[in-house]
Amino acid sequence: MEALRDIHSLQHLLVSEPALLVYFSTPECTVCRVLKPKVEEMVRTNFPRLRMVFADMTDFPSLAADYRVFTAPTILVFFDGRESIRKSRAFGIDELKSEVNRLYSLIFL
Repeated sequence: MEALRDIHSLQHLLVSEPALLVYFSTPECTVCRVLKPKVEEMVRTNFPRLRMVFADMTDFPSLAADYRVFTAPTILVFFDGRESIRKSRAFGIDELKSEVNRLYSLIFL
């Protein structure tokens, strides 16, 4: 999962990538440290065309605010530049996988 370099790179990715997962977190979030590798593995195994990026909310507070992200972890999944899935705080990998699969299969199959 690559880290966002600047605030404008997300806008570029939203235009250029058909499917994008943005993982918002903070360095203090212990749940995030456990969840992030699981999300990476889920995407790598099941959704190879879903691009993943990491956004540190302490580095980009205005970006988090622009997308109404106020808690960590928050995952936003975009298809064709539109937010399609939002998961915050307490959610399971199976739940996320099921929702992503439904939309991913419509676009890529």
